[in-house]
Amino acid sequence: MAIKTISDIDVVGKRVLMRVDFNVPLKDGAIADDHRIVMALPTIQAVLDAGGRLVLASHLGRPRGEGFEEALSLKPVAQRLGELLGKPVQLGPPEVVGDAAVAMAGSLADGEVMLLENVRFCAGETMPGKAKKNPDKTLSDPQKAIHAQFVADLATLGDVYVNDAFGTCHRKHASMFGVAEAIKAAGGQAVAGLLVEKEIKYLHKAVADPARPFVAILGGVKVCDKIKLIRSLLKIVDRILIGGAMAYTLLKARGHTVGGSLVEVDQVDAMADLLAEAGEKILLPVDHVAASDFKSDQPLTVEDVDIPDGLLGMDIGPASVQAFADVIGSAKTIVWNGPMGVFERSPYAAGTRAVAEAVAAATDGGAFSVIGGGDSAAAVEQMGLAERMTYVSTGGGASLTYLEGKPMPPLEVLDHT
Repeated sequence: MAIKTISDIDVVGKRVLMRVDFNVPLKDGAIADDHRIVMALPTIQAVLDAGGRLVLASHLGRPRGEGFEEALSLKPVAQRLGELLGKPVQLGPPEVVGDAAVAMAGSLADGEVMLLENVRFCAGETMPGKAKKNPDKTLSDPQKAIHAQFVADLATLGDVYVNDAFGTCHRKHASMFGVAEAIKAAGGQAVAGLLVEKEIKYLHKAVADPARPFVAILGGVKVCDKIKLIRSLLKIVDRILIGGAMAYTLLKARGHTVGGSLVEVDQVDAMADLLAEAGEKILLPVDHVAASDFKSDQPLTVEDVDIPDGLLGMDIGPASVQAFADVIGSAKTIVWNGPMGVFERSPYAAGTRAVAEAVAAATDGGAFSVIGGGDSAAAVEQMGLAERMTYVSTGGGASLTYLEGKPMPPLEVLDHT
């Protein structure tokens, strides 16, 4: 996908409306992890150094879309960004758009920056229900009018649009798609930021022409969320290693007992068909770390593929760790999305840590590794292994969408070379 980037255009003296992903974790009103802000700095700094007048837009959390909510204000983000840039970052008005925002954006000098308030304070950004991904297809006429007005209001704030929010590129929201369309219609340009450019580069390299063996590692809770991904990957990978809660549905489909483990009953038949198609490509756990109930911190090792009644799987076991590590160790391309167990609790983190260490060791040996955002990215960051991976994506759901080969309208709407 040959998308134009910020490097291809002149921004001096122009108002640059840039969508970023500052959806950072907060604890007691303070930023707990500023990684997403830091990842956006290269594009932000590039615009400021080039003399652009920068208007940043982001969401934070899941506000109701009914106006300002103090707990989800981007105020701490503006403060932290100012510290990182070494210059003031003005925070936009509580209503996000409107006359005050237009005046503030209009008063920016070359090389100055402001941050709009949380775009999801406005109903027009996402809209309710199914409209969150495709608002133009599912909204009623009154909802379409609200959405269109918000798009128009945002578009008044920029002469140029830049998308540097890869983590939201699977969402056809106003600030991700509609405003890019509107600015282009007014004669402006819509391009990708440096982070989005990097994400596409590494994800594309992983799936377009992978060095072999190509190994995919999948985990997490719901197999229904990753059926299409598994089917897509089966066409191009040599092996797929599956752990996490989703593995229990597949084990059930193979006729194994899984005790009280989480199983998507409505997916068992579909998984049986998938496993039949996959043959030996899919490797499932052969043993488990289990518990008597989910809240228990007393791990029990089940030295068998079958989990007895009264126990539920919480992590892959030591034999599975070794089997997975053996496959990973011989890989030349690795894509990983999803933990192997309940890694946020130390008694059940060993499987995820072991896989992370195996991927890091393979990367040290020359393998190309991409960690597909979400919990996998959080795990390697927490374990201090991120620097040993080829690339750690900022987009969980967006990474999955890209790997599946599904359309991504926020990328498609941008100017192409």
